[in-house]
Amino acid sequence: MSLNRNSEVGVIGAGSFGTAIANLLAENQKVYIFSRRKEAVKEINEQRLHRNYAIHENVTAVDDREFICEKCSLIFPMVAAINFSEMIDAFAPYLGPHHVLIHGTKGLNLIAKEEAPEKISREEIQTMTEVILARSNVLRVGCMSGPNLAAELAEKKPAATVIASRFDEVIELGKAALRSQRFRVYGSHDVLGVELAGVLKNIMALSSGMHAGLELGENARAMLLTRGLNEMVRLGQKMGSNASAFFGIAGIGDLIATCSSSKSRNFTVGYRLAKGQELDFILEDMNDTAEGINTAKVARLLARNYEMELPIMQAVYEILYEGKSIDQSIRELMLHPFDHDGEFGL
Repeated sequence: MSLNRNSEVGVIGAGSFGTAIANLLAENQKVYIFSRRKEAVKEINEQRLHRNYAIHENVTAVDDREFICEKCSLIFPMVAAINFSEMIDAFAPYLGPHHVLIHGTKGLNLIAKEEAPEKISREEIQTMTEVILARSNVLRVGCMSGPNLAAELAEKKPAATVIASRFDEVIELGKAALRSQRFRVYGSHDVLGVELAGVLKNIMALSSGMHAGLELGENARAMLLTRGLNEMVRLGQKMGSNASAFFGIAGIGDLIATCSSSKSRNFTVGYRLAKGQELDFILEDMNDTAEGINTAKVARLLARNYEMELPIMQAVYEILYEGKSIDQSIRELMLHPFDHDGEFGL
């Protein structure tokens, strides 16, 4: 399988990120973007506008799963983690071993047996790559992760991403489809590390937004990001990943972008919480999903299983799910007994 200017690729999901990726892909080839919403399909095809983004002339919207799977061997699923399993199930009858899927979803799928477990093991969660492999006949899977804020991609600002896969072919196909003068694409074989780095940093983006909302200053932000990275690496290693991915584009790169930009959904949720808004109101007011909210719950359950102390992740969970005040959480974090630096397990 190879790509050229006459190739056709698919995108599943017409949210902000899916739309931005479709426009980026359209610079190199014909793109079909799938949406369940007929009004979104009509808006894209007739008005050439969606979510306030101008739509590239090479993009065509469709609502037919079988059609997009027949037309495209390379497909980029870009839907929220909460809908990801359902989406794969719906597409599975039309997907086969000849397809290549490269997803851009930064979330975890909980498959714990209990309704409300007290803790979960690694075997009770799935990455999005694992969801694809478990629920379809697709064999060649990759993920893309990095500092890829949808709004900046839509504004055609320079950026970079990592395509991670066990297969060199998947990495090369992703590079050929995506890269341009404004979008750099790197490759990695550490699929789990790249996925977990992108997933766990969303918790830190929530925390960083809270920090910004309280105007605590840059010294505190630097401390937060450094200690937050420490927690990400340690939990990732317990889950079976290497530390190296956390220090690349998908780790530190994504952490810097999402923890310092009002264009980050998770950062925005944290900021608005710190300004006194209720979580339910914020979520109803947003057009897209802040993946860190669910990830904070999953991370807490994993930390309990591994008997780990992850004070920042624990604080974010307590603020989101137990109604703890942000001020109290900050006071407790500043008094936490951990006082050794550089505990990254490298």
